[in-house]
Amino acid sequence: MNRNDAWNIVCEFVESDALRKHMLAVEAAMRYYAEMNGEDVELWGAVGLLHDFDYERWPEPPDHTREGAKILRERGVDAEIVGAMLSHAEWNHDEFPLDRPVRITLSAVDELCGFITAVSLVRPTRIEGLAPKSVKKKLKTPAFAAAVSREDVTRGAELLGLSLDDHIANCIAALQRAAPALGLSPPSA
Repeated sequence: MNRNDAWNIVCEFVESDALRKHMLAVEAAMRYYAEMNGEDVELWGAVGLLHDFDYERWPEPPDHTREGAKILRERGVDAEIVGAMLSHAEWNHDEFPLDRPVRITLSAVDELCGFITAVSLVRPTRIEGLAPKSVKKKLKTPAFAAAVSREDVTRGAELLGLSLDDHIANCIAALQRAAPALGLSPPSA
């Protein structure tokens, strides 16, 4: 599956600008980690881009991911992409465990990308100059981006075998590359 095909699916199923930007952020992080680890950048990018494409129509478990998987299979999407999308939801771990690098990485970056985006949006310079210590400080504030699971963020770094600082730094670097598309560039003076 090429990026254009994946993006067309996103546009068909997702109306929310915020959700589209989230999926673009996860795509950026997946591509970054794929490059870093010598993996298939296009496949990993498609996984990141598609991981939540069914959320607006089916937000409740287990329909979220499973309904999307049906659609992707009907369209002939690679089983590796479908399995990775399914693996990012705990209710699918019996059949689609976090046992492959692409699945582990998706699980590791999903929540953190959302959190870094939230931190960036409250800064005057957005993601420019954002440091891991600032993200970690906000992680200690339970009311800030309260829907983001701090446990999932910490577990993500552990799953990747990285320190939390290194994982945050990698995700910041990935999102900085995509800052204009994510609305995270500093406002014009």
